[in-house]
Amino acid sequence: MLNDIQKSILKTVSDMTGIPDGAVNIRLDGQKAFRQNSEHIQIVSKTDKDGIDIRIAPFTKSENVHIPVVLSRAGFHDMVYNDFFVGEGADVTIVAGCGIHNCGDCDSEHDGIHTFYIGKNAKVHYIEKHYGEGEGTGKRILNPQTIVYLEEGASIVMDTSQIGGVDDTKRYTKCEANGANSEVQINEKLLTAGDQHAVSEMDVILNGAGARTRVVSRSVAKEQSTQVFYPRVQGNAPCFGHVSCDSIIMGAAKVRSIPEISCNHVDATLMHEAAIGKIAGEQLLKLETLGLTPDRRQKEAFARPTVSRGRTADAGGGRGENSRGLPALTCFGKIHNKSSLNLCKLSCFSGSYPIY
Repeated sequence: MLNDIQKSILKTVSDMTGIPDGAVNIRLDGQKAFRQNSEHIQIVSKTDKDGIDIRIAPFTKSENVHIPVVLSRAGFHDMVYNDFFVGEGADVTIVAGCGIHNCGDCDSEHDGIHTFYIGKNAKVHYIEKHYGEGEGTGKRILNPQTIVYLEEGASIVMDTSQIGGVDDTKRYTKCEANGANSEVQINEKLLTAGDQHAVSEMDVILNGAGARTRVVSRSVAKEQSTQVFYPRVQGNAPCFGHVSCDSIIMGAAKVRSIPEISCNHVDATLMHEAAIGKIAGEQLLKLETLGLTPDRRQKEAFARPTVSRGRTADAGGGRGENSRGLPALTCFGKIHNKSSLNLCKLSCFSGSYPIY
C-alpha cells in the first residue's frame, strides 16, 4: 500500500491515480509493489540481476505499459535493468519515469538502464518523466540510460522530461537505426534551478538505408544551475538527421551545447543548430496577460521555449568522407534586466570551431 507522498510522486511521473489498463509494474524503494500483465504484454522479473523483461507480442495494437519507479527512503541507492522486446508490427505506448522524495541528509539515487529491441515495422512511444522533492539536505540523483535497436521500418518517439527537483543527473541515450527506413525521434525537456547540474549525452547512429532522426532538446536553466548537452548523430548510409538544441538561461546559470554530426556516406544528409538565450521581458509580459502567475509562466516557457536564434550551425550534406560539424556554445548568464533580450549567439560551420 502506497502512502500519500508515494501516491503524489506516482501521479507526477506517470499520471497514475489508480491502476490503468494494460501491463503495469510499480517499483517502490527497490522492490516490486504491484504488477499486472495483459493478454499481449508480459512482464517478468530477471533472474540474473535486478530488473524486468517486458515482452510485447507481435502486432499488439494500442496498448500501454506503465513501469514507474518511486524512491521515498532517504539515502537509498537503486539500480535496475529493464529490457523491452517489441514484436513485429506492434504499436504501443510505454510510460516510465522516476520520482525521488528525500527528507534526509544522505543522497538518494536511481540508475535505470532501459534497453529496447524494436522489431520490424513496430512503433513505440516512450514517455519518461523525472522529478525530485523533499526538504532534506541529501541530493536527489537520477542517471538514466536508454539504449535502442531498431529493425527495418521500426520507429520510436521518445518524450523525456526532467520537470524539477533533481540535483544531479547524467543522462545517456543511444539509438541504432540498423534497419532500412527506421526512424528515431527524441524530444527532451530539461529544467534545473539552484545549484543543480545536468549532463545529457546522446548518440544516434543511422546505419540503415533511408533511416531518419530528429533530435530536439529544450531546456531552462535558472539561478546557479548548470547544463551540458552532447547530442551526436552519425550517418553511415543514405539517411537524414536533424539536431536542434534551444536553451533559456536565467539568473547566473551556465549552459553548454555541443552538437556533433558525422557523415560517413555520400548520401547522408545531416544538420544541426543550437541557441542559448534568455526569454525577453515582452514574452514574460504576454504570458502574464494570459493569466499566468510568475511560476506558471516559467513552466510555460519551459514547455514551449522561445529564443531568438543565431545563425544555424549547419553541416548538411556532408559530401565527403568523415565530414564533421562540431559547434560548441557556452553561455554564462547573469540577467538583471528582464526587458532586454541579450542572446549568446555564434555562427558555426562544418569543420570549424566557434570563437567566444
